[in-house]
Amino acid sequence: MSEPKILLDHLFRHESGKLVSILTKIFGPHNLELAEDVVQDTLLKALEHWKFHGTPDNPSAWLFTAARNKAMDVIRRERHHKEFAAEVSPLLKSEYSAGATLTQLVHENEIEDEQLRMMFVCCHPMVAEEGQVALILKTLGGFSVAEIAKAFLTSEETITKRLYRARQQFRTEKVAFALPKPSELKERLNNVLTAIYLIFNEGYNSSYHDSLIREDLVEESLRLGKMLVDHPLTRQPESLAMLALFCFQSSRLYGRVDETGQLVQLKDQDRKKWDQEMIRQGIFYLQNASSGDQVSAYHFEAAIAHEHCIAPSYQETAWDKILTQYNWLFEMRPDPLIALNRLVIYAEVHGPGKALKELQKLPDKDLLKNYYLYPAVMGEWNAQLGNHAEAKSYLEQAIKLTHSPSEKQLLQSKINKLF
Repeated sequence: MSEPKILLDHLFRHESGKLVSILTKIFGPHNLELAEDVVQDTLLKALEHWKFHGTPDNPSAWLFTAARNKAMDVIRRERHHKEFAAEVSPLLKSEYSAGATLTQLVHENEIEDEQLRMMFVCCHPMVAEEGQVALILKTLGGFSVAEIAKAFLTSEETITKRLYRARQQFRTEKVAFALPKPSELKERLNNVLTAIYLIFNEGYNSSYHDSLIREDLVEESLRLGKMLVDHPLTRQPESLAMLALFCFQSSRLYGRVDETGQLVQLKDQDRKKWDQEMIRQGIFYLQNASSGDQVSAYHFEAAIAHEHCIAPSYQETAWDKILTQYNWLFEMRPDPLIALNRLVIYAEVHGPGKALKELQKLPDKDLLKNYYLYPAVMGEWNAQLGNHAEAKSYLEQAIKLTHSPSEKQLLQSKINKLF
């Protein structure tokens, strides 16, 4: 893809999210599809116009003006058939006030507030979690249905159905384009954080994509996380802790792959490639997250990532400290995957033999039987103990369970080193 095309895609992706948010505020969430259609038409018009006349000096302002004009056309056409957002619908239905109302509403000021409201609309409790993620990527991230389907190894038809169901619920349930009431904030914010966290995880360690790292998903989750902490209502300790976690993890992004894009284990990474500015940002957000007495699972995850980031070398990592933080994390969120990751740290502190014995005691280990990391760590620990035949068997099981080409290659390289 040429550089101008990349810049245009980047511009359209972000402007699309802004425009969909502001038009959803005007049309109402029950007309989300209408807002998306107006934005799509606007971007197509821009492509056509700019091809012959060149990109304007202020592309964003051009897009806002074009979107406002198209929205006006839609309002004139639909005002006798549709109800728009309750707060402005009477004004939009009047020929005398529609233009002035649109001019007042469609501008670039306070656009982040509108995107924040859109985030809470996308993560409304009535929308299934998988639908929330798809909605955020589609409406705020400007991702196409094909891109979302590719990111999560599912069909375009499945994503289309998820989006359709969400839009249908907006229509029938009359969801408001508003931030939650203070009494609902915690639960609603948790939904938003979970959706963004899932997007980041898929970008940081893609389960399905050919590339281990999906920069577009990482960048989008960082942008959304930053939006949350910049708003006084959603600048909560868990939002800050989650953004700190993203910064710490992102700082190590390009140390995790070699020149050919293959996965590099933490112990073999060149720490000079880690982004020190991102680490400093992570520390800043973690310190702010820790100013009160509220602690979330994101705090512990961020604290663990922080310890990895500040360790001078793999051998000099504060494994004891990380194990303690994992103990607290597991106590707060007794999840089998956290238990498994905790044992990986336990093995660094107490050795692979004791870790293998602890692994057999995991109460929910059957839930992990289809997760590649479970046989992978058993293979790794058996290899360290000199049980090469067992190690090979477990590593082969792990290869069969992962979809990631990079993880398959890393596991195969471990097998190759056994004999």
